[in-house]
Amino acid sequence: MINKKIAIIGLGYVGLPLAVEFSKKHKVVGYDINYDRVKQLNKGVDCTLEVESKDLLDVLKSEEVNKGITFTDKIDDIKNCNIYIITVPTPVDENNRPLLDPLISASRMVGKVLKINNIVIYESTVYPGATEEECVPVLENSSGLKFNQDFYCGYSPERINPGDKLHTVTKIKKVTSGSTIEIGQIIDELYRGIITAGTHLAPTIKVAEAAKVIENAQRDINIAFVNELSKIFNILNIDTNDVLEAASTKWNFLPFKPGLVGGHCIGVDPYYLAQKAQQVGYHPEIILSGRRMNDSMGEYISTEVLKSMIKKGISIKGSQILMLGITFKENCPDIRNTKVIDVYKTLISYGMHIDVYDPWANSKEVEKEYNLTLLDEIKDKKYDSIIHAVSHNEFKQLDFEKLKKSSSVVFDVKGTLDKKIIDKRL
Repeated sequence: MINKKIAIIGLGYVGLPLAVEFSKKHKVVGYDINYDRVKQLNKGVDCTLEVESKDLLDVLKSEEVNKGITFTDKIDDIKNCNIYIITVPTPVDENNRPLLDPLISASRMVGKVLKINNIVIYESTVYPGATEEECVPVLENSSGLKFNQDFYCGYSPERINPGDKLHTVTKIKKVTSGSTIEIGQIIDELYRGIITAGTHLAPTIKVAEAAKVIENAQRDINIAFVNELSKIFNILNIDTNDVLEAASTKWNFLPFKPGLVGGHCIGVDPYYLAQKAQQVGYHPEIILSGRRMNDSMGEYISTEVLKSMIKKGISIKGSQILMLGITFKENCPDIRNTKVIDVYKTLISYGMHIDVYDPWANSKEVEKEYNLTLLDEIKDKKYDSIIHAVSHNEFKQLDFEKLKKSSSVVFDVKGTLDKKIIDKRL
């Protein structure tokens, strides 16, 4: 395969940065079913803020024959490609069951344009075996071609960290794999061309899938441990952050902090591994225990806020609350699977009036996803309680004294505010 023409399927937080980097070395077509997203990208605008407008415009305007990028929502525009990289979301449903529908739909679409000797690479997080057991049959049925005879597959798990400008796609070592030894080497070479941090060629697709899913399961369990510690130390009237700071003086102590665990990775991926384990007859105790602990933190934080208010004699019903932040992490516009909404819903159920302010979140997306209207700016009013839910840089400049009533509670979920201005933190 001398002239590689790459199609990236799905232009979100994972697909777009990857497409831009590949377009500096190859001809790339970026495909997304969202017409508005494609329209914005063709104007050099990325609402996820993962790629700068200048970088987008540079690759869009490239006049080199074998480099540059085009964005489209039309399947005909990807039919001449020979490498297809699928980067669509893999969420869970309301019962935390993995949803492979986007992955299956993308596979079905790619199958319609698949040709002899083409390669399909998956980056979406899945359970071990999903690529070959779920996606390959769809590719075969849709294309009429035979796997590992007419076309080939690979798996190279995404390692994008939304909002992180230090660990960008090229600076994170990439795991690669292929459906045959030769295809694995071709895929590894392809990624080595853009990943300056290097690659690791896994022996099989299943190994690469498993490596990805345990990365976030491990983080989830570690955070669950410190969340449990936070609950214990709260009862003992010990500051958890002080304890962690002291423990971190030991060279091999892992510096995890308590908090809300949301987003599209850590709060989701463990369920993929858990489901696969249950399918083969094993009940994963530690993985699901960690998930239960982390999923309980929204209600726990709400309860601690209520307790603090009651201790100060503040009436709960009708109280005025300011919630700072709705995204799933700091300095990032991503609202997917944010657990801040759990705190909001719990407190609303007690008859509180809650203003939510987040300068990073898209207000239309928040309203559509959570039926919640964001403040355009912080109102000139005083609140019974202020909940620092997400530690955006902008919140560091706030004058909390001007926002507090004579008797009020400041609860620091993230543990990043000055101790002098808060009443309680995790």
